[in-house]
Amino acid sequence: MSMTDDRQERIRNRAHQIWLQEGQPAGQHDRHWHQAAADIDQEDAAGKSAAKKPAKKEAGAGKAKADAKEAKAAKPKTSKPKKAAK
Repeated sequence: MSMTDDRQERIRNRAHQIWLQEGQPAGQHDRHWHQAAADIDQEDAAGKSAAKKPAKKEAGAGKAKADAKEAKAAKPKTSKPKKAAK
């Protein structure tokens, strides 16, 4: 399947979803098709721009490790009691 065929199929499926969501109105094929094409173009553009940008770390992903290290470092060390000499 070529890229054009894939795009046409995606538009066809999206137009059908729109038609169903609107209660299956008659005579709205062109409007549904154009709306679906715009939706697919927008999805494709968003996908391409997301692929160009480097992935961002999730907020707080590295923070949990840093917090654990800080907590461990801040924890007071306790010494073991010395054994009594016999």
